[in-house]
Amino acid sequence: MPERTRPASAARAERILDAAARLVAHYGYDKTTVSDIAHEAGVSKGAVYLHWASKEALFEALLEREVWRHADRWLARMDADAELWSYTGMFKHMMLALQDSPLLAALLRRDARVLGSFLRTNSRLLQQKLAANTAIFQLMQAAGAVRGDIPPDVLAYLLNVFAVGFVSGGAVAPDDTPNLEEALDALGRLLDRGLAPEGGGDRAQARRIIAQVIGQMQAQRRA
Repeated sequence: MPERTRPASAARAERILDAAARLVAHYGYDKTTVSDIAHEAGVSKGAVYLHWASKEALFEALLEREVWRHADRWLARMDADAELWSYTGMFKHMMLALQDSPLLAALLRRDARVLGSFLRTNSRLLQQKLAANTAIFQLMQAAGAVRGDIPPDVLAYLLNVFAVGFVSGGAVAPDDTPNLEEALDALGRLLDRGLAPEGGGDRAQARRIIAQVIGQMQAQRRA
């Protein structure tokens, strides 16, 4: 976890994280040093260590920030969608929100070029993401918003598999990749039919549950 020793210097910490994001996306985790990050951010190397004890702690904080920014973008996209809430929209907006986070996409597809040795030593964020999706599906099943005959951890795992498949899609069909939004819409419609309980379920409740779980996790993080 990031060690924030001086809350008043939050702006400097954000500048350091922004610099790390640019460098790691371009050069990769292993080739990026704390000195590189400090130079890019316009601070001393010692200033970096005021916030984080190591490069690994800094990068974990960076990825955690990416996870929460993605959650915020996902909810904002769903809120702005004029269509009636659906599982199609849920998955489509989740994946489209990833386009603004190359580091999170790299984490999902376990990109060794970008993440390097960090992959071998840290899987906490992926486990956290799977646990959050499992909690969402548990609540949805309890509310009758998702079919109840598939264990929630299996549903969460499958959702992650679909997400990894989409962020890695170019490697599967590099010369004939379909339009991303059309492909997301098609898979979303399959999810709509596969996830909905008999009678359709309470879809508005499903949307509220997603916001509830993300909100609770954000509150825990702030605490």
